[in-house]
Amino acid sequence: GDQEAGEMGLAAVPGRQAAFRQALEAAVQYARAVGCPRIHVMAGRVPLGTDRAAVEGEMQTTFIENLRYAADLLAQEDMIGLLEPINNRITDPRYYLNTPQQAAAILEKVGRPNLKLQLDLFHCQIMDGNLSRNLEKYFPLIGHIQIAQVPGRHEPDSPGELNFPYIFELLESLGYTGYVGCEYAPKGDTLEGLGWLRSYWESRGLQHGGTSNTAK
Repeated sequence: GDQEAGEMGLAAVPGRQAAFRQALEAAVQYARAVGCPRIHVMAGRVPLGTDRAAVEGEMQTTFIENLRYAADLLAQEDMIGLLEPINNRITDPRYYLNTPQQAAAILEKVGRPNLKLQLDLFHCQIMDGNLSRNLEKYFPLIGHIQIAQVPGRHEPDSPGELNFPYIFELLESLGYTGYVGCEYAPKGDTLEGLGWLRSYWESRGLQHGGTSNTAK
């Protein structure tokens, strides 16, 4: 969308369907060029000066129609569309898609296997908490995981609410094999801030880079 005009995605915004389709086609071209099989389809914001409850029905209808269009287009490219709930308590009060429950209900109504949940644990913790049960419940829908400590949105080993060693072990026990996106703002130097990852590799008997220390 038009970021200078305050847009943050278009998929659920009534009246912007044509612009959404144009943007999606451009995103597919970029994804194809860099070999990326997943695209985050952003819902967008509740129109300024509008009551969320008053436009819920229209926005949901628009979202579902656009997602079905997106799923069909992405299927031709063997790509996955991702829906990310973004918290409306801290990050964006007007963002339409806010909880994994809401995203799961939308995905069920859309009914396309190549649309998945992009679960950012930062947003999920702020909106709902209950991360272990939410990961277990929504695991079949998850296509991508993102992490950041709460509330500072810094490295996983920075002070905060979340126990990331436990969360990583839970993801492994659930059989998650996808990427974990580091959707955080480093407190200082980016490479120094990756000490948490080196510590995690060592705790799992891995060398830096994720390769095994065990002799074959």
